[in-house]
Amino acid sequence: MSGHDHAHDDDHGHAGGHDHAAGHDHGGHGGHSHGVSADADRRWLAIALGLIGTFMAVEVVIGIVAQSLALISDAAHMLTDAVSIVLALIAMRLAARPARGGFTYGLKRAEILSAQANGLTLLLLALWLAYEAVRRLLDPPPVAGGLVLVTALAGIVVNVAAAWCISRANRSSLAVEGAYQHILNDLFAFIGTAVAGLIVLTTGFVQADAIATLVVVVLMVKAGYGLVRESGRIFLEAAPAHMDPDAVGDRLVGHPPVTEVHDLHIWTITSGQAALSAHVLVEPAGDCHAVRRDLERLLEKEYGITHTTLQVDHVPEVLLTVGRRGQDPADPHCADAHGPVHRTGPHDH
Repeated sequence: MSGHDHAHDDDHGHAGGHDHAAGHDHGGHGGHSHGVSADADRRWLAIALGLIGTFMAVEVVIGIVAQSLALISDAAHMLTDAVSIVLALIAMRLAARPARGGFTYGLKRAEILSAQANGLTLLLLALWLAYEAVRRLLDPPPVAGGLVLVTALAGIVVNVAAAWCISRANRSSLAVEGAYQHILNDLFAFIGTAVAGLIVLTTGFVQADAIATLVVVVLMVKAGYGLVRESGRIFLEAAPAHMDPDAVGDRLVGHPPVTEVHDLHIWTITSGQAALSAHVLVEPAGDCHAVRRDLERLLEKEYGITHTTLQVDHVPEVLLTVGRRGQDPADPHCADAHGPVHRTGPHDH
């Protein structure tokens, strides 16, 4: 913005330049929700881990004795439950470390790695169990229905207790939510296994055990796919699923004296922590600093985005005369900008 000398905000010590890029809320980051917060109580997760680990060991032994694939599949699912909780606990500790060196966001995405590992584990385990279930449907071994029924009922109680413990933690964390979904799916699986055990006990239809295993497989695939999809969106720097970047851009450009918004990016750093950056052009007489403050408040109030970097400049003369950014070689503004250009009035996205 050559030729203009604006008074600079005291809270953002800009040094005489006219490239008004500002990181949002430099003094207030202590109040932000950085994915895994203090509310994600490690103690509740540790209690759930103890319950699941103990019962899993017992269930494996009973499943082998009863020759029940349904019980073994439930135990395998509980193993992924335990792993998911361990990963969530590790992710919490890593995410709490301050940013330093090359890790400018810290290790907050450790929980996203945890969630993706959980999802992939569920999918791979589901493939193996599906194969075993089909094999047992074709050639079913004898199954001790009474033992399956009693163990499954005990598993229901354990999973209800573990799910309650994890529900007390902060489920806005994708790692904690992943562990919760694991246990919730395991609860439904135990209900199916209990029904299968009752059928085997009362009718002698041993294929019910394999059918219950296939039900577990469906639940595992559903939960695993959801975790892989959500964590994948974050790794690919996609906007949060509930947020439309085009709508956000139109909302920003609708705020006078803004004339154009381009190079708009919205992504997720970690669970519950969205970030936004954009280049904003305002009318020649507009106050760049006031516009930046207004847009930051708007983004926080309407979209819950508290991590923003807005580069606010006066619209250059070339845009006023030529009318299209990038058409003139003298235009210095964002020749390689990504995404659509948002302007007042009808425009393409």
